[in-house]
Amino acid sequence: MCQYSSEDGFANDWHLVHLGAFATGGSALIISEAAAVSPEGRITYADLGIWKDEHVAKLKQITTFIEQQGAIAGIQLAHAGRKASHDKPWLGGKQIASTHEKGWETFGPSALPFTDGEEAPIELDKAGIEKVKADFKAATLRSVEAGFKVAEIHGAHGYLFHQFYSPLSNQRTDEYGGSFENRIRLLLEVTDVVKEVWPAGYPLLVRISSTDWTEGGWTIEDSVKLSAILKQKGVDLIDCSSGGNVPKANIPNKPGYQVEFAERIKKETGILTGAVGLITEPQQANEIVTSGQADLVLLAREMLRDPHFALRAAHELGQEITWPAQYERAQWR
Repeated sequence: MCQYSSEDGFANDWHLVHLGAFATGGSALIISEAAAVSPEGRITYADLGIWKDEHVAKLKQITTFIEQQGAIAGIQLAHAGRKASHDKPWLGGKQIASTHEKGWETFGPSALPFTDGEEAPIELDKAGIEKVKADFKAATLRSVEAGFKVAEIHGAHGYLFHQFYSPLSNQRTDEYGGSFENRIRLLLEVTDVVKEVWPAGYPLLVRISSTDWTEGGWTIEDSVKLSAILKQKGVDLIDCSSGGNVPKANIPNKPGYQVEFAERIKKETGILTGAVGLITEPQQANEIVTSGQADLVLLAREMLRDPHFALRAAHELGQEITWPAQYERAQWR
């Protein structure tokens, strides 16, 4: 969950306490908010970043603390594409013009704005595409230096890679547009460059939007095909989200509404999958894993409500786990 609390991409004490609370709360894996691989790849001017070496030191402090609690630190590498240059959500969240002091030019597969009235992105040319690949590679190297042991390429929610693979946002006629194979090309190429420098023993995840929830858009069938290819490329797990690429999609927001995507991708490709989306109760999460619908559950908003969700879940499910010594007196008896 983006915190929109950085200046010039730097993590700070908010991020240390925010992410550290999940580690003291018993979580096994803590994945950072989307970390922009370039300044133009930020959603807002207050996004976390990993586009320069100076960003590493504070991130290293955070990953060290997380590991001291027995948890694993992961980073989500991201580029917002045409959904960049926005204000903070609590300030309205609207797009900021590229001519404004806090705004910048955005980039996408085609010169199509996300919503009517927004400034259209600049269509990425070949040099721009090569820059994206180089930025992800450099960010991956910094992630290793910062102590992250899991990396996730953010290819969902209408951000850059989703914009490329969805026919609703990609109208290119070159080798990055048109056919399914062309539209997924950039994500595959970035996966390759990340794999070149990401340690072999560390998991690599890819987050996708399993469907656009819109006629003529990306479908679950497309996601199954993409996931099979990503598995061949050595991706360890698909984080199965959905939507975000068009503003008026008909999304059925109900508990566990995206679990079926994780289940289908897992069943049809054999790749590990993660389930997300309105999963809020320990028993609900447990059933998803024990029934084989997904291999793990990733929580976001529920963790913001209760950073100690994992400790509570263990208690409610009758499992013994290690508490921080400082918190032992608070255990349920």
